[in-house]
Amino acid sequence: MMTLTERHIIDSYSKLFEGLNPSTKIELIEKLTKSLKKEKKSKETDFYKSFGAFESDKSAKEMIQEIRESRKFRTKDLNF
Repeated sequence: MMTLTERHIIDSYSKLFEGLNPSTKIELIEKLTKSLKKEKKSKETDFYKSFGAFESDKSAKEMIQEIRESRKFRTKDLNF
């Protein structure tokens, strides 16, 4: 079921499309169709990508060591 807001958006866009020529409308329909097909596949993929994992050949110990070695500390005297 469509909400009132969704219906308003559709009506607004359809008014914009009235001025387009037929070939432009067809291209728009093709892009919308592609986005619908793509959306089904990408929802599941996006879900799994949201965990922030990444691939690496390094072990956890190697990554920890690399992070620690890249840290740079400096001493700075604060004069009050």
